[in-house]
Amino acid sequence: MTVGRWGRRPDFDRLHRTLLRQGPPGPVPPIEFLADVQLMEQVVGEKFPVESLADLKTCGEAECERACDLIIRFHEQLGHDYVSVLVEVPLDSTYTGLDDTGGGVTRYWQDQSRGPIGSWADFDAYRWPKAEDVNYRPLEYTARHLPEGMKVIAVCDGVFEWAKAMMGLETFSFALMDHPDLVEAVCQRVGELTATACKAIADTPNVGAYFLSDDMGYFTATLISPKHLREYIFPWQKMLAEIVHAKGLPFLLHACGNVFGVMDDLIDEVGIDGKHSYEDKIRPVEKVMEVWGDRMSVLGGVDMDILARGTEQQVRARTRQILDFCGPRGGYCLGTGNTAANYVPVANLLAMLDEGERWNREYFGS
Repeated sequence: MTVGRWGRRPDFDRLHRTLLRQGPPGPVPPIEFLADVQLMEQVVGEKFPVESLADLKTCGEAECERACDLIIRFHEQLGHDYVSVLVEVPLDSTYTGLDDTGGGVTRYWQDQSRGPIGSWADFDAYRWPKAEDVNYRPLEYTARHLPEGMKVIAVCDGVFEWAKAMMGLETFSFALMDHPDLVEAVCQRVGELTATACKAIADTPNVGAYFLSDDMGYFTATLISPKHLREYIFPWQKMLAEIVHAKGLPFLLHACGNVFGVMDDLIDEVGIDGKHSYEDKIRPVEKVMEVWGDRMSVLGGVDMDILARGTEQQVRARTRQILDFCGPRGGYCLGTGNTAANYVPVANLLAMLDEGERWNREYFGS
């Protein structure tokens, strides 16, 4: 039986109950959306054969399996009840890469002005992938090699994330007014491929939840109007949620930025079971729990700025503050506000988790 860093055995059923807010409040489980390879290397003490999780869709079989083994070990050591696996549809975007750490690690940013598709001519010339082009090898390998008590949480990009990446947000935004038929066509092709992949993922044994990544906001509002989200994006998200729910799995949403103007749509129309990605300067996670915590699970929320630049004591204090408010209400999982990024000191990540274990023992006795 696997035992994590804090002596806790994995129990996905416990996490599942928390994600769906079933039963009385209990010990708060940890959860992360994704973790950068460089941070995972520090936790497991070994070098990965890939630089990023995105490399898993193109690397060789031996490299893929080795990376998956290390990812499993990372989640084991942090006391998680699951292993997160990124499943990417093979679409294209335009990126700029820079060394963001001074240590030879490249971080990529999407070009917000343009992408592979800017016109109907580009759309017609683009070589759209087929369903069989999606690489499920990391998912299938991990699902077969899970430690006892764990399941897979599959992480997948959404229709808005891909549509704005393929057109560039600027081009996409102009097209909403000038060429709405092109926007609809791009969303249709992306949505069909994403839905097919979602069905395959939901049918995979040992998958316990589906995590949709669809960043829709910035500091003060959604990136496009709620009207356009309702017209082009939410129907696809709802379809994915229905596919996942038909298999009895939680449907979780990772959406950065200020999407609080459409939270009722996401809960009542799309059908999300839980929401992830919070930033204190936009809306602290406690405020989200206060307003929507009786209708969805609230995931993560320890601000990235505190984790990246704060002291261990500051991390512990903020973690305790969040737990004191959210933990007793149920439906809360402890984690970062975004991801376990490579610029977060491992000591701070471990301090957050250790404080969670201390709080659980003090409040719930376990």
